[in-house]
Amino acid sequence: MAKSYAQYCPLAHALDLVGERWSLLVVKELVHGPLRYSDLQERLGCPTNILAARLKSFEQEGLVARRRLPPPAASAVYELTEYGAALRPVLHQLAHWGARSLGPPPGDVEGCQGWLANALELTLPEHDLGGCVEFRIDSERAWVTADGVHDTPPSEPDAVVEGNARGLYHLLIDGEIKGLRIDGTRELVEKLVESATATTVA
Repeated sequence: MAKSYAQYCPLAHALDLVGERWSLLVVKELVHGPLRYSDLQERLGCPTNILAARLKSFEQEGLVARRRLPPPAASAVYELTEYGAALRPVLHQLAHWGARSLGPPPGDVEGCQGWLANALELTLPEHDLGGCVEFRIDSERAWVTADGVHDTPPSEPDAVVEGNARGLYHLLIDGEIKGLRIDGTRELVEKLVESATATTVA
């Protein structure tokens, strides 16, 4: 924590912890699971000195833990602690709030690796889906079940949503199917859309 608001206020303290530039974006990437330093840097495009400083601060404050994977991987990864993972609903609400004025993407969006899983993770609330929906958006793939969002297929999908980022925006934010192809059990996709749009801040 480089600087402090020096106020005895829970909101000021929260901003002391995660209010600096790149901080919440680092948390966003780790919400989906542990990542190596190089993976974080590639996904974020963050200057390495800033990323190192944010991770060091998060470790000191108990938001992030660093651990070494066993062989054959034998590499270090960063992951959210229970305290850090408690930011997930905060990110979820903040993402919906930001979506109100973000607007749909202007055209083809070249997102970083893993952007689709992150977008679904932040947009979809907890739900009882009762099936598996696969999303094929541009060059990315992700799978959604009642257990959450997956970057590898947990099972055969009951429905497949295919299209581009603009179509995904309209589906999750506006609840409209524009420029997307849906194969399989359409009702599952509609159930997801209802859960997403119901939590959008009016």
